[in-house]
Amino acid sequence: MSARLLLFTGKGGVGKTTLAAATAAALAAGGRKALVVSTDPAHSLGDALGVPLSGHVTEVGSASATLHAAQIDPRALVDDAWRDLRGHLRTVLAGAGVDELDAEELTVLPGVEELLALSEVQRLASCGPWEVVVVDCGPTAETLRLLALPEAFASYLERLFPTHRRVVRGLLAGVAGNGTVEKWDATADALGRLADNLEQLRGLLTSPTTSVRLVLTPERVVAAETRRTVTALALQGIRVDGVVANRVVPHPGAGRGPAAAWLRTRRAEQDAVLAELADLGSVRTVEHRAAEPVGTTALLDVADGLYQGQDPLDGTADDGQLLAVERTGELEYTLRIALPVGDSSLDLARVGDDLAVTVDGRRRLIALPSLLQRCLVTGAELDDTGLAVRFAPDPDLWMR
Repeated sequence: MSARLLLFTGKGGVGKTTLAAATAAALAAGGRKALVVSTDPAHSLGDALGVPLSGHVTEVGSASATLHAAQIDPRALVDDAWRDLRGHLRTVLAGAGVDELDAEELTVLPGVEELLALSEVQRLASCGPWEVVVVDCGPTAETLRLLALPEAFASYLERLFPTHRRVVRGLLAGVAGNGTVEKWDATADALGRLADNLEQLRGLLTSPTTSVRLVLTPERVVAAETRRTVTALALQGIRVDGVVANRVVPHPGAGRGPAAAWLRTRRAEQDAVLAELADLGSVRTVEHRAAEPVGTTALLDVADGLYQGQDPLDGTADDGQLLAVERTGELEYTLRIALPVGDSSLDLARVGDDLAVTVDGRRRLIALPSLLQRCLVTGAELDDTGLAVRFAPDPDLWMR
């Protein structure tokens, strides 16, 4: 059985690495076999744990033998796993008449390192003894790109090479000529394995056992980015199970003087930001600490304040469905898309049997149920549940 996968991300500098490490330490201390890994290009997980880390899984601390950690090195994965596939792609492109230099450039695809890092997370989650794998992801923008890569790569692969292996084999054999079918057949097999792996990654990210936990500091700019991130992840069908506000300043009480006045002003500003995030669910908070938490003992103390005796795997966000179809009239249907759009820029377009939804420049094709494929879009609006798109039967298709 695959491990529970919990991914931490947030704007750079908000403390996501510390909270990911603290969560993993708390899970291990509670008796679970926990692994915490970093896919952040600027690794700091080892600094938070107070131990040197590498691409190999390492046991951390003496508080619990079930806590392990690793920092994934995507460049090493490229050297090991991508070289052969690049060779296959160059063979295909060269056989199709693409110049050798151009073929070399076309096979240097952006995002390969991140994609392989995600594949390594999948391998660890499915093959190791872990009950929980906590992932310290990169900053928000990089993480959104990382989590969108399996679908983007699958689309790229589908356009270059048809899904059905016999079609690919016939194409490759045709450009190869007689006597080299086996070589092209091996290439088709390699591309088929890549397509299968991408499909598995997409399944992993949208699985009920996978979720993202967003970390922020109570500042308006950071909160705005967090809202956009929630929308972008929902658009990709990836579940956000909670939001954590880090570095909340303590209440000064009845203290007097400039320091107490500053704390009161700062805390009031932070409370106002947190109140505006109430529609994202219950937001956990972590107080700002005077000393930087380093090592498992200090991290467990952070986890105590964060989870307050609750199971760290218990989410705080609504787990409702992304899509739902309702009959709202005699011949009218409404497709509800649970997207917290807020002030985001929204655009809709019908593309064949799909609905193209673009939010803040991020586009997702949503496959329409068969019923709605025979309908026309008559309107759309935002309401408390997210986006509501209205459909009515297309007279040319409805009775078919």
